[in-house]
Amino acid sequence: MLFRDTGKYFGIILGVGLASMVIVWQGSIFVGLMTRTFAVISDIAQPDIWVMDEKVQFIDDAKPMQDTALNRARGVEGVAWAMPLFKGSIRARQEDGTIVNCNLFGIDDATLIGGPGRMAEGELSDLWRADAVIVDTVGASSRLSRTNDDGSKRPLKVGDTLELNDRRAVVVGLANLTRSFQSQPTIVTTYSRAVQFAPRERKMLTYILVKVKVGQDVNAIKRLIEERTGLAAYSGREFSWKTVMYFVQNTGIPINFGIAVALGFVIGTIITGFMFYSFTVDNLRYFGTLKAMGTSNGKLMLMIILQAIVVACIGYGLGAGLAAYMGYNARNSPLAFRLIWQTLFMAGCAVAVISALAAMLSMIKVVRLEPAIVFKG
Repeated sequence: MLFRDTGKYFGIILGVGLASMVIVWQGSIFVGLMTRTFAVISDIAQPDIWVMDEKVQFIDDAKPMQDTALNRARGVEGVAWAMPLFKGSIRARQEDGTIVNCNLFGIDDATLIGGPGRMAEGELSDLWRADAVIVDTVGASSRLSRTNDDGSKRPLKVGDTLELNDRRAVVVGLANLTRSFQSQPTIVTTYSRAVQFAPRERKMLTYILVKVKVGQDVNAIKRLIEERTGLAAYSGREFSWKTVMYFVQNTGIPINFGIAVALGFVIGTIITGFMFYSFTVDNLRYFGTLKAMGTSNGKLMLMIILQAIVVACIGYGLGAGLAAYMGYNARNSPLAFRLIWQTLFMAGCAVAVISALAAMLSMIKVVRLEPAIVFKG
């Protein structure tokens, strides 16, 4: 009965698949954007605790501290090491005079803790050279790319120079960093060099990266740091969630994506419900025949539920698969796409609700059906 009516069968699958695809696609882009908001925290995996000014709301809300805060953090019992991290913005001037706004990071001069863990070219230790900086590969191939004599573009490469705040910087390496929310190029150098590149302020220390001694409780050390220094201390996961919640609560991003997901759900429900109801109406004579032969309403409803489950599974698989395929093909583009199991679960629940609503609409018609309709006209 389900597969015989080819037009309505594919129409039902189209409605379910459309809803599944929209929910997975939009949900994955939202997750991807939120992941980019804390990309810096994800890339710097060495510390157990991030120490900062208590007024900091998210990773880019830099509120510099006095340099003495670093020594206070190092003096807390249970701290294995504490390293400075500078984070700021700077304008990079290229050889042709083009100015590009960049993110600037300064890591500990001696240990280079906080530096990129995945180098595409060069070594992290190359930062000990004079005027050395490391640039992320995406920024080097896009906004910091160079123009050849014939007008063509080429990526920034090792050995090229930049001008940062009227100071010369030499590119000694390229790093594979996670794209940031602002999608600005990222420049990494030593802490002492970063504070020279950046416009001078009275306070330059942005964050303190803390590693806890083996066997010590991270939460206990966090509380101890806050008591001794008067600063805020978060684990990497806590700081990531703090950053995400800032964007969720203070931007329209969740509302925009929520509307898109809701539209996909509503449109999918309308298409699926209409097609499933029409399919049931067209096959009323068969349901009436079964009813006249003694088939109970419960058995007929099980038939409709089975039909709904079949189209739900097929439509969900096609829609989610299409969204995943498009996201995979866009992995090297600026599009933020991250597919997680929670998104697939949410889409599956939505498809189940859509199919259940469509099935309920058809059940009402079948339950109210009189077997005598088979013998009419």
